[in-house]
Amino acid sequence: MGSTSAPRGQDGDVVTLRYGDDVSQLVELVVPPDAGGPVPVAVVIHGGFWRDAYDMSLGRPLSATMPAIGWAALTIEYRRVGNGGGYPATLDDVGAAIDLLATAGLDAAAEAGAQLDLDRVITIGHSAGGHLAVWAATRTDPAVPIAGAVAQAGVLDLRQAAADQLGAGATQAFLGGEPNAVPQAYEEASPIEHLPLGIPVLCVHGTADDIVPIGQSRSFVERAVAAGDEAELAEVQGDHFVVIDPASAAWRTTLDWLARRFA
Repeated sequence: MGSTSAPRGQDGDVVTLRYGDDVSQLVELVVPPDAGGPVPVAVVIHGGFWRDAYDMSLGRPLSATMPAIGWAALTIEYRRVGNGGGYPATLDDVGAAIDLLATAGLDAAAEAGAQLDLDRVITIGHSAGGHLAVWAATRTDPAVPIAGAVAQAGVLDLRQAAADQLGAGATQAFLGGEPNAVPQAYEEASPIEHLPLGIPVLCVHGTADDIVPIGQSRSFVERAVAAGDEAELAEVQGDHFVVIDPASAAWRTTLDWLARRFA
């Protein structure tokens, strides 16, 4: 589909690509200038309890840091609860946005003088975006497989999230009901139901988070390791939003993990 670009100075140009006709079906791709070879891709997925009150502007500051370390970044938007999203539309959009890398993404990168390494596509998501980042690794036969995932204060156990009434019933609104009413939706959408994932996962969570309890990350990592996955938990000082502050030690923890795992 069509693309447009806007300057981002020394960090490279942002190219907007569309994967559908809805206003929310778009991505922004930025590649490092003069990379000199294929570059890994960070797919940045914003949170906001899957609601349309929040958008991709939450992810842009993190994406802007990636070209400086030799990574491309794909910031994705998707239909959300209140604007045509929810289960399964939101999941369909996330999959389509990532798979766009194999077509228009490659072409856009080439026009910018870069090559994308589609064997090193890593999802990074915050809160509900952390759910979507890890869920993306559960897709069957994707055009672009996920090599690793970072969940920043992620909602990774949707049954527990519903029981805890996180976001004043945000999980029920996203999936269309309580777990006993729509069990298939919970089974398909909840990352903890799909272990082992077969990819490395990093969970980064603030110890003072009062929006998504740190128990979501602790239980996911415990069960993932027990299932044979390579999963790590980084508990950091701060609240729900410290993990998406590009100047924070929490973000440095994420970048260090990416360098260690996928350089």
